[in-house]
Amino acid sequence: MASKGFPNPIDVHVGQRIRQRRTLLGMSQEKLGEAIGLTFQQVQKYERGANRVGSSRLFDLSQVLDVPIVYFFEDMPGDVQKKSPANLIGVSAPEPVEYDLNPMMRRETLELTRAYYKIPDQGARKRLAELVKALAKTVGFDD
Repeated sequence: MASKGFPNPIDVHVGQRIRQRRTLLGMSQEKLGEAIGLTFQQVQKYERGANRVGSSRLFDLSQVLDVPIVYFFEDMPGDVQKKSPANLIGVSAPEPVEYDLNPMMRRETLELTRAYYKIPDQGARKRLAELVKALAKTVGFDD
């Protein structure tokens, strides 16, 4: 169990991912803080894991740093994952829920569709659709 006064390893991991992305973008803690309405000291606390990042703040960070929210949890070692508050107090994990594997409901499909409709030129969109259909035929996915 994490000791009182020490940050949870998951919060530390999330903070490291914030720092990693901010640094990659060449953004200072001050600029990041301004973009999300915080001081650079508060950003420092997030990056160290000293303060937990709430869901609404995580959303803001994902927008400013231009990453999906899952980015902050990627590459988390298994031993860190086991330090979630539920695991630390002994709550057993629920059975995984089976989600509909309908490709129309996948995130990838939704992102592709949004990007497609952001193309302002209708002719370009039509040519792109034709290209995708042609590619599908070449790999044997023709309906």
